[in-house]
Amino acid sequence: MSKRILFIAPYPHAQAPSQRFRFEQYIPALKEAGYEVEVKPFLSEKDWAPLYKQGSFIRKGWSMFRSFMKRWALMTKIRRFDYVFIHREASMIGPPIFEFIIAKVLRKKYIYDFDDAIWLPNYSQSNAKFHRLKAYGKVKKIIRWADTVVVGNAFLAEYARQFNENVQIIPTTIDLDKVHNQVTKHEKDLIRIGWTGSHTTMEYLPLLVPTLKELEKEYPIKFRVISNHPPNIDLACLEYVKWNKETEIEDLAAIHIGVMPLIDSIWAKGKCGFKGLQYMSLEIPSVMSAVGVNPEIVEDGVNGFLCEKEDDWKRILLQLIQDLELRKTIGKTGHQTVKERYSVAANTPNYLSLFQ
Repeated sequence: MSKRILFIAPYPHAQAPSQRFRFEQYIPALKEAGYEVEVKPFLSEKDWAPLYKQGSFIRKGWSMFRSFMKRWALMTKIRRFDYVFIHREASMIGPPIFEFIIAKVLRKKYIYDFDDAIWLPNYSQSNAKFHRLKAYGKVKKIIRWADTVVVGNAFLAEYARQFNENVQIIPTTIDLDKVHNQVTKHEKDLIRIGWTGSHTTMEYLPLLVPTLKELEKEYPIKFRVISNHPPNIDLACLEYVKWNKETEIEDLAAIHIGVMPLIDSIWAKGKCGFKGLQYMSLEIPSVMSAVGVNPEIVEDGVNGFLCEKEDDWKRILLQLIQDLELRKTIGKTGHQTVKERYSVAANTPNYLSLFQ
């Protein structure tokens, strides 16, 4: 009889990057290995849509109530599963009630996975009034009660080991076969510098504006931003592309240089470098702040570039704009790094071992 795995996650299937690239893309491999898999999100697709819009307080409140009721119903079915995997949290607000029930009442072991410094307050302005309901302090309890903790980098592992000895690092990975399976075309007169991400990480984009303003005066460039909301930055070269799951790889592959600016903070140290990995997978040279896990991914000048100070951005971007062969060489080396260390294929054995 096949063993059954229950994935408990905050967001509906194929909507949130953390879920898509932490566990959803491994579901086919798990099924192929003989497991039966069920995914139970906290929010339905209907409830997810208005979450990051301003206002709609009554609708958001009703969505949360309905989601809680579904979670209570799920608790009655937990014993049917051989494995329980919790990504980030079982409920998006409130204390870890459901994790407590699973671990302490039902005596069921669970695997806990996270890929950001989620114990720190981080919220969008559209939900600022509700952020205290997030109960950020619950993360350490969920870690403590878990049988196994899976994280995306060494910084997150160091935090988790304060509360649980059984911690494994599995990086956030790229599917080079089914998803990121295109290659950017560098033979273009117009150079696109690009950034992709959710609106919650747009706070770092102003770091690049002075550099881009200088470059757009001298070169025919575009600065492409792929996101769920347009950025609030003043650039003549700005090119906003609304994120669309159906075209996301094609939209990303039109970029010739990928950027990932960060401020050196505890929150940034928890990031798993995924933007950079996306660029590298498509043979786009990646230029990243030398913060957190980024120096582990990138060997400066070999498979990408690292910026330690403000002047580095213009120097490196200028070098890549002017040198087609450098863009190609760095892009190919970056792709090889992803293939060997950060691809789904390279990490599938580690992932399957969680359920053996």
